Amino acid sequence: MGRPDDAPASAHDRRWRRDLRDTFRCAGALLGLLLLVDDLSGRLTPWRGALWLALAVLLLVVLYPARVRAGQGWLSSRGLLRERRVRTDRLVSVRCLDGISQRLLLRDELGGRVEIDPDVLVHNPDLWHRVSEGSRTSVTSGSLTCGATALRRIAERVERETAETVFKVSGLE
Repeated sequence: MGRPDDAPASAHDRRWRRDLRDTFRCAGALLGLLLLVDDLSGRLTPWRGALWLALAVLLLVVLYPARVRAGQGWLSSRGLLRERRVRTDRLVSVRCLDGISQRLLLRDELGGRVEIDPDVLVHNPDLWHRVSEGSRTSVTSGSLTCGATALRRIAERVERETAETVFKVSGLE
């Protein structure tokens, strides 16, 4: 009933910490710039400082990256306030949502819904592997009725990125 020693219990977004650090830097830089400009103009007051702080916190909330993890048969995305989870082995639909930034929307039979950036899967092959395993189970069982094309496109992107990385590391680019 145990898992092999070389198989991790779950995979996670390896770039999340860097993205979180960049989010704090961006909010901190905005706050510092606003306070500096106000101070140099001689109009800095405690109320204006509080306003600039609130604006920087708002930027932090907007830019806060979701923490994506996946295990055998599940995928989760945790934001600031809550975690959403979907069963990848019981998916019913996978859709690519276009807009300002591309999003991937996964829904399962139990009503679970997760929306993530597809780049998270492209830049984390171990995370993609977990999602891919579960989605293959959904396709085999017949529960996935919409989304095989979206998954195939992501698989192609993952393979392309992995090949490019191998070529760069080996000096064959």
